[in-house]
Amino acid sequence: MKVKKIPMRSCIVTHEKLPKKELIRVLRTPEGNIIIDESGKSNGRGAYLKKDIEVIKKARHSKILNRILEVEIPDNIYEELENMLK
Repeated sequence: MKVKKIPMRSCIVTHEKLPKKELIRVLRTPEGNIIIDESGKSNGRGAYLKKDIEVIKKARHSKILNRILEVEIPDNIYEELENMLK
């Protein structure tokens, strides 16, 4: 029986390698829009965050998503991320 490979990704805040399903993908589309990619398959530049309120708050405070995605992240994206985890 073949063992299915689990895709691993790194959280940009904690630098932990985790299975893709345990992370949230924030995406900059080719048009420059910022979205939360729940499917994990949308086209664009993505960054992964651990599903943890503290990690989201730390990302907001340090503005790491702004640097990685090279665009200003609106506050409503962070609020949407926090609401997803509650």
